[in-house]
Amino acid sequence: MASRSSGTTAVPEAKGAMDRFKFEIANELGVPLTDGYNGNLTSKQNGSVGGYMVKKMIEAQERQMSGESSRM
Repeated sequence: MASRSSGTTAVPEAKGAMDRFKFEIANELGVPLTDGYNGNLTSKQNGSVGGYMVKKMIEAQERQMSGESSRM
């Protein structure tokens, strides 16, 4: 399997949607994410955003696979 940078999207057309999703999740979690450099945030804060994004995407995929309507 080819490796790729963790900062890239597999489908470049989805980049905007993923960015909006990231900010939505950060807002839900109370993480003060800004557009641009976020070096003031802790690893725990950044990790919680990424982890919760993955959790929500897995839940949406499971709903889709089970035939339920999906909503992220």
